[in-house]
Amino acid sequence: MITQSFRSYLLGLLFLIYRLANLNCQDITVITKFDTSRIYIGDQINFSVTVEQPARLQIPFPVFRDTLVKNIEILAGPVVDTTIVADSLIRVTGQYLVTSFDSGYYRVNPVYVELRDAGGVKRYYSDYSVLEVARVKATPPDTVKGIFDIVKPYRAPVTLGEIMPWILLGIVAVAAIWFIIRFGRKLIKPKASLPEVIPVEAAHVIALRELERLKDEKLWQSGETKKYYTRLTEILRKYLENRFGVFSLEMTTSETLDALIRTGFKKDDNYNLLKSVLNGADLVKFARYKPEASENEIHYENAWNFVLATRKEEVSESPASGNNLNKDTST
Repeated sequence: MITQSFRSYLLGLLFLIYRLANLNCQDITVITKFDTSRIYIGDQINFSVTVEQPARLQIPFPVFRDTLVKNIEILAGPVVDTTIVADSLIRVTGQYLVTSFDSGYYRVNPVYVELRDAGGVKRYYSDYSVLEVARVKATPPDTVKGIFDIVKPYRAPVTLGEIMPWILLGIVAVAAIWFIIRFGRKLIKPKASLPEVIPVEAAHVIALRELERLKDEKLWQSGETKKYYTRLTEILRKYLENRFGVFSLEMTTSETLDALIRTGFKKDDNYNLLKSVLNGADLVKFARYKPEASENEIHYENAWNFVLATRKEEVSESPASGNNLNKDTST
């Protein structure tokens, strides 16, 4: 027979189990997090708020508008999803698409939900959420040590759909040329004519004339320093094209100097004159450097001396050989 004390102990144990089950049903957890803790400016990531709660409770879900905190903007959301964790427990998740356009460290305050019952209002908080927004390092941190070339534009790959019209056009053009060559000879009789001889000036003659014209324009004296250096480098780059076959109008300074070396040009005093002018012009055009008047004159003299030192002089016909000889003054 069950004694009275044992019956009391059994009832007490059952009441304790009931209270523990009831407390477990009241357990509520709030979790917030970013997809990652570090992004670059303009990147888009997700920020999620998750609430685990008993299924029988009606708890208002927290909702953000426009921003999480200052400088973290909400692009879309929340997208709310509910899943069943256990028989009496559910998980409600709200997801936001966010971004930031200002670098720095940002901390999202704890998010909470409120449970109202006969005993009052209870709040359940999440932890802090931290996000670092970094800048893209496009240039070396110290640009005082030297001049860096401009990054070339990104070239997207060409698709077959884009080049197919050009392929068809090329086929039609080839067919048309073949037709003209095949049948045009019978219809058109060529007329005998002497080719027109166009005298070509020496490269240094053109360059020196343009340098004289640049000097007469007095650009830097009137405050147009950037235009002055643009014209000065264009004259030198055109001279390199006419004199050495270095097509440098679309090249950077380093590419121009490398191309000149590949022609057999030596790294001597003349090379240093050209390098000084091109680097000085880059400082003015791209680094907003404001040179003194003496620097402007020195760069002009260096350009003039470079053309004179590397010009290709035409020597008149020698009675002994009867041939025209070219004298190359470059080293």
